[in-house]
Amino acid sequence: MASKHSLKSLFHRTSETSSEHNPLSMSDEQILEQIYSTHVHSHTKFDVDSLFILVENTLRRSTLIVDTVVQGSKASLEQVEDKIPQANFNSPLCTLRQISSEMSCKPAGEEIAHKTTMTILVKLSNYEWDAKAVLTLAAFAMEYGEFWLLAQHQPTDPIAKSVAFLKRVPVLTRPAAVQKHRQAIIELNNLVKTTLQVIELIFELEKLTSFDTKDVPALLPAIEQIPVDVYWAIITIVAIVTQIDYLTTETGNKQDLSHYGQKINIILSKLRKQITLCRQQIEEAEYHHRLRKFFQTPTEIMEVFKFLVFSKDAPQLLYDGATKTPVEISVLRKKNVYLFISTLDITEEEIAVLRPVYEYIKTNDQYKIVWIPIVEEWTEKLNKRFEALKSKMPWYAVQHYGTIAGYRYIKEEWHFKKKPMVVVLNPQGKVQHANAFHLIHVYGMKAFPFTISDQERIDREIHWIGSVVGDTHPNISTWMQIREQKYILIYGGNDKEWVQQFTKYATAFVNDVALKEANIHIELFCVEKEDKSFLRRFWSGIESLFVTKAHNTVDAVTQEVQKMLSYKNESGWVVLCKGSSVVECGHGTTILKTVAEFEKWKEVVLKKGFESSFKEHHERIVRTTHRCTHLEIANIAGKLPETIKCPECGRTMEIFISYKCCHTDNTAVTP
Repeated sequence: MASKHSLKSLFHRTSETSSEHNPLSMSDEQILEQIYSTHVHSHTKFDVDSLFILVENTLRRSTLIVDTVVQGSKASLEQVEDKIPQANFNSPLCTLRQISSEMSCKPAGEEIAHKTTMTILVKLSNYEWDAKAVLTLAAFAMEYGEFWLLAQHQPTDPIAKSVAFLKRVPVLTRPAAVQKHRQAIIELNNLVKTTLQVIELIFELEKLTSFDTKDVPALLPAIEQIPVDVYWAIITIVAIVTQIDYLTTETGNKQDLSHYGQKINIILSKLRKQITLCRQQIEEAEYHHRLRKFFQTPTEIMEVFKFLVFSKDAPQLLYDGATKTPVEISVLRKKNVYLFISTLDITEEEIAVLRPVYEYIKTNDQYKIVWIPIVEEWTEKLNKRFEALKSKMPWYAVQHYGTIAGYRYIKEEWHFKKKPMVVVLNPQGKVQHANAFHLIHVYGMKAFPFTISDQERIDREIHWIGSVVGDTHPNISTWMQIREQKYILIYGGNDKEWVQQFTKYATAFVNDVALKEANIHIELFCVEKEDKSFLRRFWSGIESLFVTKAHNTVDAVTQEVQKMLSYKNESGWVVLCKGSSVVECGHGTTILKTVAEFEKWKEVVLKKGFESSFKEHHERIVRTTHRCTHLEIANIAGKLPETIKCPECGRTMEIFISYKCCHTDNTAVTP
């Protein structure tokens, strides 16, 4: 006699084995693991399209006959439009008969249905997943179609009547039987329709696999799920056949189809959503490809603008900020256009960057500025903010509460990252500068009309400090422009104590008798003593200057700009200029020590000159001082280089990612 422990173990193993073969208790991962073992990647080819057309024709007419017989539907078979397969199509008849044989006369039960499905998958191991589903459905359609064809013709055709008796058709089609099994037949017939729809969508989804998943990301999870969806379609067909056998033979147990119905309907709903999303993404990818061609091929600027900005049904209007009226986009025809692209978080200072450009071109009809607001989802609050911002701009604005059609292109090709950018287009729609905002910000009208060639011309200039601070403060502008070209010590930092200490030593330094006697005049300018607006403009100017030079060959000017940007969050920094030329720029600790130790090198000034002496002593200190260089760059619009050389030692800098929040609303204009 078996012990209780043995019986318990036996029950546990039996239960475990049962659950392994009961699809209703298996996860998709478990099903996938089992069915993948049946699949061979041999890509057996046959005309699956024609086979599906024939299956679809058969099942649409068969299910309509059932609706007529059981539910009294008045739909006519003449209204069903059959599709036409290839004329040379050869039916895989033997394969279909083998599948049909596997499904026939099987007892009811989920475990048996699973075992039958696995056997069918083994037989069809060399076929693609969609072909496995179509072949199984075709094997079923032969039997189901023949059954209801006989039911339709048995009253008038003696052969049909005899064959119908052999196949026990009258058992299910007699009025009494129809009345008795009415609900079961309706459930079964509806499940046939749903399964046909599921396989049709699997078939459609498989055809979409020719698209790149980079363009259609929704395709990947949908494709990965196809084997499991095929499994459920096949096992549902197996269960339907078992239920038909039960109804026609009147023996055995009834097959419960409700669980399969629930599952197949869930799959149908999911597939519909997946295919809809895939088609949307395919449409976007095709639009993206056409838009790229637009910018590669000379096209009238108005047509390029229309295709970039407006979706099919959107009103194609601009708002004229000067006249406060809507205008047609034809005002852009044959013009050079500056696309001012930004979110609604743009500040008044950023808007002000383009005002000098507007003032200059408003009398020149060949140039136009158009603001393109980027909003992913409009709300009433954002509508009000848009109107408030629009009122601050005298140029054109896109008058459109909707997503910009080419948003993906702007984001991926022009590297839009929330910060404002200016794309320069010529009258043929060719991009002359992918982002001239920083060029305009730093150099203003000196760089007009802001093409890449203008930037290259400007980049050859070495007097970069004047473009950052020369026009922002009257004292500096005067000092830089006088004939004698005074020396200027521009300094600042986040450490107030350092600023005070440097001011003390620098004041003594510039007033030293030795410098006075050598006729060396030095002015001091502390940016920390200016208002916050000036400080913000100063550093945004440095950042813009960095972006304009980021992709250039590294030269002395580029290194100086990178150095300055690396000092933004340091305790202190100093730039020594002569007029608008930079003599030396350095970290606060090394420059402070250079100034504080003037007694050590003042005699050298008389022999080598002030600039050489200052630089030599500073470089000596730098060589004995170790500090890491940190270069923090905001997530600005435009493409940044993948690697940056350290401005101090020339090595490739490591890349770190940081996130920042100041817990403030940066919106400049409040509606």
